[in-house]
Amino acid sequence: MFDTMTLTKAGGALCGSLLILLLGNWAAEGLYHTGPSGHGGEGELAQAYAIDTGADDAAGEEVADAGPAFAEVYAAADPAAGERVFGKCRACHKLDGADGVGPHLNGSVDREIAGVAGFAYSDALAGIEGTWTPEEMEAFLASPKGYAPGTKMSFAGLPKVEERANVIAYLATIGG
Repeated sequence: MFDTMTLTKAGGALCGSLLILLLGNWAAEGLYHTGPSGHGGEGELAQAYAIDTGADDAAGEEVADAGPAFAEVYAAADPAAGERVFGKCRACHKLDGADGVGPHLNGSVDREIAGVAGFAYSDALAGIEGTWTPEEMEAFLASPKGYAPGTKMSFAGLPKVEERANVIAYLATIGG
């Protein structure tokens, strides 16, 4: 009654039915997905539209007023502390007038931006006109990629305004 061929046909029909059931379930889930967003069913449901509560605006104002002004910190800056912080810069910058990975920083305060002759600056810095005033240096050291998008400098920046002021005060003592 049941030979090998009949059992093979019945097994194939069962596997085919399961395959159709699984493919139908997968297609329906893709079309009518109602679960939470993200992977593995975790997280919140995605909102259809954003509701502006104004909380982000107030938070941004607090962050802007959080620290002391650079001019105040720079007036009280300590060049000796700046020399210690400059250790983070030594890997790429030199003070003896020779270029390293980055341009030398001998006499860099009040020097023209991208003003070291013979150094291959990125187009981002070469396109900026002006001089390295303490305020310009502070903006650059806070976020090099934010100040000059496309710069070759891979350093993320100095997050503390005191460190930036101390380094700039130290560089101001290194003449050119």
